[in-house]
Amino acid sequence: MMTGGDSNAVAGGLARHVPVLARRVVDWLGVDRGGLYIDATFGGGGYTRAILQAPAARVIGIDRDRVAIAQGAALVAQAGGRLELVEDRFSDLDSIAAPATADGIVFDLGVSSMQLDEAARGFSFRLDGPLDMRMGGDGPSAAEVVAQATERDLAAIIATLGEDNHARAIARAIIRARHERPVATTRDLAEIVARVVHARDGAIHPATRTFQALRIFVNDELGELARGLAAAERALKPSGRLVVVAFHSLEDRIVKTFLAERSRTPAGSRHRPVVAAPTPTFRVLTRRPETPDEAEIAANPRARSAKLRAGERTEAPPRQVGLAHLLPRLPTLAEVMRGRP
Repeated sequence: MMTGGDSNAVAGGLARHVPVLARRVVDWLGVDRGGLYIDATFGGGGYTRAILQAPAARVIGIDRDRVAIAQGAALVAQAGGRLELVEDRFSDLDSIAAPATADGIVFDLGVSSMQLDEAARGFSFRLDGPLDMRMGGDGPSAAEVVAQATERDLAAIIATLGEDNHARAIARAIIRARHERPVATTRDLAEIVARVVHARDGAIHPATRTFQALRIFVNDELGELARGLAAAERALKPSGRLVVVAFHSLEDRIVKTFLAERSRTPAGSRHRPVVAAPTPTFRVLTRRPETPDEAEIAANPRARSAKLRAGERTEAPPRQVGLAHLLPRLPTLAEVMRGRP
């Protein structure tokens, strides 16, 4: 399973691999038709296993985490030539699979349970470890961002990506703390946040949203999602299916807007008629997002924030319009590491 919502499980709860909405994902992908499917966020392989239950289905699994790829070796052997695993970012999926060849693509967004369970990865404050949070091991770590970012940038990151009303107070506290000693571990950061934000009984840990925000920022998760959706548009064949399971409101908003924009033709008016209007590249299959039922939430509390959206590729050529407008306005990782005035 991939997690990304605002539950305690995101950064502090107990982790285990449970694919969310697995049956609905398989149904929307239409794997009974056979063909080639891309599991763009392989993780623990939950969706891949479900897809491979269809005898004629083949899967390319992608993950930027080399540990996930290595741990999938047994499943590759079991699949008898029907599964290929690739260590890469899913924004490159249209170079991994040739354009217009995929019958279906699934994205399961967020951080995986396996990543949460490994203290050395620094995703969870449940286990003390280095403040890392990098999914692929490249680029600056969360500790480096915390050490270098200005108070203004830290507050913007926490407020926007963590949707935390206490972002300014948290940013000030981090700046004060790092003047005394480096904020190097998950426990260091969690304790700093807990000193300035006091949670009510039964509420999520006060550091949950800060950890979520830093993880999304360090891994450029929203930028990756926008680029991945554009790549999926290029990789899907006509009538191919796109299925996305999101756990974070910002992720879901990007997916919703992408499908809405790609499924409608701009309307003209008597004052300004449309000239060469783009043909829709998708047909929306889920007018409203699908969510887990009570039984699934009871069995897997992390599922409660999940939203599934699906679309079907048309025969129109992929659009060349970028998706930067779908992203929140924030400093880039490079700008933060340079130290903005």
